[in-house]
Amino acid sequence: MSDPRTVIRYLGGESGHRSFFGGTHSRTRVVFLTVSVLAGMVLTPLIGWPALAVTAGSCGVTLLVTARTHRGSIVDRRRKRFRWNHRRRTGTDTFVPYEVGAWDQLQQTLDDALTVRGKAGRQAARAADRAVTAMRANPDGSDGLGWLQHGRGEPGIAWHAPIGEQPYLSVTFAVTGQLRGIESASVMARAAHGWGVFLAVRAAPSVLVSDVQVTTRVLPSDSALQEFWVLNSLDPAAPREAISSYEEVLRLTGTDAMVQRHFVTVTWPLTGAFHDAAAKYGAGREGWRGLMRQEIASTARGLGEAKMGRIDVLTARQTTALIRHQQNPTRPLDFVADVVPERLGEASHDEYSAHVVDGTDPSTGAPVEWWHRTAAIRAEALSTAPRTQLWVLDLLVGRDLQFIRTVSFHLHLVPAVEAKAAARQDLTRDTAEALSRREGGQVDTDDTDVQMTAARRRGQDLVAGSHHHGATWIGYVTISARTRDELARASRQLEETCSTGLGIERLDWLDSYQAAASGTTWPIGRGLRAAAPSFSSRVYTRLAGRSDKEAIS
Repeated sequence: MSDPRTVIRYLGGESGHRSFFGGTHSRTRVVFLTVSVLAGMVLTPLIGWPALAVTAGSCGVTLLVTARTHRGSIVDRRRKRFRWNHRRRTGTDTFVPYEVGAWDQLQQTLDDALTVRGKAGRQAARAADRAVTAMRANPDGSDGLGWLQHGRGEPGIAWHAPIGEQPYLSVTFAVTGQLRGIESASVMARAAHGWGVFLAVRAAPSVLVSDVQVTTRVLPSDSALQEFWVLNSLDPAAPREAISSYEEVLRLTGTDAMVQRHFVTVTWPLTGAFHDAAAKYGAGREGWRGLMRQEIASTARGLGEAKMGRIDVLTARQTTALIRHQQNPTRPLDFVADVVPERLGEASHDEYSAHVVDGTDPSTGAPVEWWHRTAAIRAEALSTAPRTQLWVLDLLVGRDLQFIRTVSFHLHLVPAVEAKAAARQDLTRDTAEALSRREGGQVDTDDTDVQMTAARRRGQDLVAGSHHHGATWIGYVTISARTRDELARASRQLEETCSTGLGIERLDWLDSYQAAASGTTWPIGRGLRAAAPSFSSRVYTRLAGRSDKEAIS
């Protein structure tokens, strides 16, 4: 978290804690190496040296196929290819919004196809089954999303139950941002400190918040509000030259101009502690809503204290309108006239490297097509260097990036006790690896030195009395274009900007599942799975209990 006297921090180089084999290896590599070693230990007493040879060969092949390159490992590429072929075969590469009438018709078509014998019947049944699979209630990026509260004029509380993940609630806040125009270094330092305090307060074990998502939507300037103001404020006797001059000002200022809209999404996991706290506000869902009213008000106050400008809590319709605008940028971001919270998705289909949305222009009704592609910004692909809170400025306001994009960073808040234990464990393993290399006469690698430095800094930031907590993070960027060629050019421009201006050595394009990847930049808190807590942390949590039932709060 931030210190008011400095805004310089070191980021990059680390994406996880050290494994048993040293370093931050992928789970796939750790699993295969473990299986190979255990198999060798069991088979060597039985068959002798052939078992050792097989074990050595298996470990060598594992290291080879899991080696990280600028295009990922061989295993990663094979996994993507298998996923894409499976999606095409089952029909999940297409999304059609659910409608009762169309669903009943598809079911009837499937039933009729099943009655036909022979090859024609099998082909018809396969086509009907794909059509049924394509029609879903939610798009891939928001599976399991419903609403706890979606009334007009009240905060929209999304209720998430993704498959295989813990259910949670989320609320999105629209903010104007900390910095507007030219600000002094002291103002930026106070802004960084305020944001750090906001995160640190919500990382405490007694707080129910788990994740914070910061989203910036970058889109072309829209002069509709200025034009509307002119229509209502223009003096009928105004000279024609003055009107033409103002029109020229709007045209010149809007040419190649991009504006930013900022959003903060906060998530509350539905844990035992949440249920116990909600029970004090009422029974069932009413207790949930009562607790969330207090949590939303507390979060809004915290954002205000963090100098985030004007804070507005989005309703369910506003959140849905934002998500549909991200899929179909032709729709104005604040257009809610035809929005139904239960309908989040636009009709779309996937290509291997793109999420293609088939929408309509709400002003004319004409069909439009938008191509989207999402990449992840991972810590291991970020060169370790001193950075300020403005290190992503080129990505947000870069003059060379004239395409629509959404930049989203997910932060998982880690209590200080757990973060400190992880930093201490990582530093111990890095130091042991460095000593082992020196004693073995090997040259120490730069990776080990960088990891030791990062772990040491984390430990220093988390010293007793600092009131700091830990966090894990990941960033996502979704770019949007009208055509495939424009999307390809935008992809290359984004990679160049990230490598030269941000120090990002490699963008991880989430190909083969771009539809689901689009959801990582929607304001719904998807895209970051927290690392499993350590055994000591789980014991500490159990000892603390969920709540004191006799207490008043």
